[in-house]
Amino acid sequence: MAYYPIFVELKNKPCLVVGGGEIGLQKVRGLLAAEARVTVVSPELHPALAEWVAEGRIEHVARAYCSDDATGFEIVMVATDDRSANAQVRAESRARGAWVNAADDPENCDFILPAVVRRGPITIAISTGGGSPAMARRVREELDAYFTEDFEALAELLAEVRAELKRRGVLLQIPQDTWQAAIDGRLRSLLAQRRWGQAKALLLSRLGAPILPQEPLPTALAVERPAAQSTAR
Repeated sequence: MAYYPIFVELKNKPCLVVGGGEIGLQKVRGLLAAEARVTVVSPELHPALAEWVAEGRIEHVARAYCSDDATGFEIVMVATDDRSANAQVRAESRARGAWVNAADDPENCDFILPAVVRRGPITIAISTGGGSPAMARRVREELDAYFTEDFEALAELLAEVRAELKRRGVLLQIPQDTWQAAIDGRLRSLLAQRRWGQAKALLLSRLGAPILPQEPLPTALAVERPAAQSTAR
């Protein structure tokens, strides 16, 4: 099946998880990472889920799933190994306008969950279309090792500078090729050394944007800056 990859905004959205075991824990963990409002329906709970209930992070309905439980939810995740129950939950949830994911049961899914790598604002999703979860996990582990902490800092710096340039009204004047050329080993090295101010000043200079007075000027910055971008715009 050819899936269309999307990222869904779930902050404060009501989401239901049917099942309170290890698989249910995984589903809830992902939903909480997206800041969703989570309710778990299950007679019993994994200890970690019980702890989150006690902390007020999730709601718990302590019984088996009933036909009206999907009412009011936008996302329903089924964490059981009973395919007939999965089919029931999917049919009833779809009738109420909710999207359904059933663990390891693509036939009863409206969407599947990819393997995910997170580094601060960076989120990378890996999917094999449900055909090989082991392969998706292998790719995730290799990417997890590749994306070191400086990638997180780089993403945060780029987001900060982009927002600043947008406020100044000059963001659209900077070509994408200029952004790509500005992201190099030296910039990442400064971030790895936790020299945020110098990294930001270097990035702004390479983009042709004026450096703010409070930002330290990196050594030899004037030499690196192209002549066409040497004056503030």
